[in-house]
Amino acid sequence: MTEHDALSSTREAYDAIAPVYAHRFADSLRDEPLERALLSAFAELSRASGSGQVADLGCGPGYITAYLDELGLAVSGVDASPVMIKLARQAYPGLQFDVGSMAALNFSDGVLGGALSRWSIIHTPPQELPVILSEFHRVLAPGGYLLLGFWASDDPSHPTQIFDHTVAPAYRWSPDRLAAMLLKSGLAEVARTVREPQPTDRRQFQSIHLLARKAQTGAVRSDA
Repeated sequence: MTEHDALSSTREAYDAIAPVYAHRFADSLRDEPLERALLSAFAELSRASGSGQVADLGCGPGYITAYLDELGLAVSGVDASPVMIKLARQAYPGLQFDVGSMAALNFSDGVLGGALSRWSIIHTPPQELPVILSEFHRVLAPGGYLLLGFWASDDPSHPTQIFDHTVAPAYRWSPDRLAAMLLKSGLAEVARTVREPQPTDRRQFQSIHLLARKAQTGAVRSDA
């Protein structure tokens, strides 16, 4: 499946399920104190980076975007699904939401103090992920932060593992492999968290958050 086909099929799948998805996950942060703490830390670091603008990339129905707004960030949301964006605009009319692709973001170079990608890379075919990571690097300001959430693979011999996601085909990643790809794109890992699956979790995978930062000079890449 080509990147275009994967993006189109994922967009169509999320368009179809958007109202159910929005209802199901509207209060998902309520019982997740660790995720709220991570988002709070991300917000503080993004503000301190010197650029006030932050983007929620793969924002879905917008509830995380709205949470970041409550934390005092100048935040906007981007998602490939037009139906998700329509629901986000209806739910949070005071915030900006735009249809877009993470592979070609409609932001100028170096304008974001922070970029959040919370489980939004999981449907990206592995061979296409470097393009998206490079785009994250492009839009971040020097010293800006990326918070990347995903599920971990559990087989060291396979850095990615495809699994049967409810909505569309999805991938788990080796945290070390993804951190290395971030570094090659010019984003150095600052910290990572590992959340072990809980008995009540539908998916028994480790949940990973990688916090990475663009070099303050904005010019150093590991493949330069």
